[in-house]
Amino acid sequence: MPYRPSPPTTAPHPTPAAPAGHPRTDTPTPPPAAAQRRTGVWLIGARGSVATTTIAGCAALTAGLHPPTGLLTETPPFTGAALPALTSLVFGGHDTAHCPLPKRAEELTAAGVLPHGLAAAIRPELTTADHAIRPGGPLPGDTRDDEQLIDTFAADIDAFRTHHTLARVIVINVATTEAPPPPDTPRLAPSSLYAAAALRSGSPYINFTPSTGLHTPALHTAAAHSGLPHAGRDGKTGQTLLRSVLAPMFLQRALTVRAWSGTNLLGGGDGAALAHPAAAAAKNAGKERVLSDTLGHTPEGTVHIDDVPALGDWKTAWDHIAFDGFLGSRMILQTIWQGCDSALAAPLVLDLARLTARAHEAGLSGPLPGLGFYFKDPDNGPSSLSEQFHALLRLAEHLGEPR
Repeated sequence: MPYRPSPPTTAPHPTPAAPAGHPRTDTPTPPPAAAQRRTGVWLIGARGSVATTTIAGCAALTAGLHPPTGLLTETPPFTGAALPALTSLVFGGHDTAHCPLPKRAEELTAAGVLPHGLAAAIRPELTTADHAIRPGGPLPGDTRDDEQLIDTFAADIDAFRTHHTLARVIVINVATTEAPPPPDTPRLAPSSLYAAAALRSGSPYINFTPSTGLHTPALHTAAAHSGLPHAGRDGKTGQTLLRSVLAPMFLQRALTVRAWSGTNLLGGGDGAALAHPAAAAAKNAGKERVLSDTLGHTPEGTVHIDDVPALGDWKTAWDHIAFDGFLGSRMILQTIWQGCDSALAAPLVLDLARLTARAHEAGLSGPLPGLGFYFKDPDNGPSSLSEQFHALLRLAEHLGEPR
């Protein structure tokens, strides 16, 4: 599908509130020339494991303390895409937690997620980012309605942009998975409040979680009319990444998959949140979509998610695949994936921030099919990992074209 760039949108300065979920319509003032390549990354769940690893990782890379392992945007195919430099990224965000980022980084070091000595080496960068984090919500007892919450969140993003003289701010949801809202509720889910605030502040939005975000009828019109690029849902980091590689193998070798079952053992905030059946169902929907889209049918079997607090930020994912071979011979493939979701997710978040910032600068709007490579449940575009990767490379080539 060819790209149809829309006129570039420039980030607006704070103005009176717009109707719920709708962007402001005032004429923005262009930022100073010095800010043209300075990009804000506004993280929802800014004190969580993924956000802390992302911020710490960016600081470590820009200081030359570690190589950019896992960061696609630092590989040769993206050299000519005119992406914002890692050194130009400025971090802030919303969170309902109060643990400061330096302390959170120390906890992740003790858990084996961050290397020893890194938290101390980049403490100034962590402190600076922590000062830019604003209270999220709604918390229990919060009497503000959706409009008031959206306006507050949007004003926080606007103030961040103005204070740091940023050309644009990319809002990325990396918060713990939320359960879908009841169908009869008049209120927006928290993730949708943040998504609406992104639209209202003129900021591109990325949903790295399976939470609702922009995927609610209440925001469809606002998203379509915003002129902003967006992408999601649910970052593809571990078990589903492996499924997206293995499923095409069975299809291409004409091997019939009879059943595909899986189990996830994980701790931390995600483990506790996904113990909720509704939240687990939202998470598993993306895992199942990869199989059904690739195989053309949904094989028997389900994915179980078990909360094991002792595992902390680490997880184990096990898959059991039953398939038929020649003359009906029945075979089994089992896989085990052990890793740290935060360390797998952080480079993807940095990639998405840089690519989306450049897409916004280039005037692209609406869903970005070229970013489907990063998601379990992408908005549109191809479903196979190989096709998604080539779509990503085409996007990078397009972003590097002279205007």
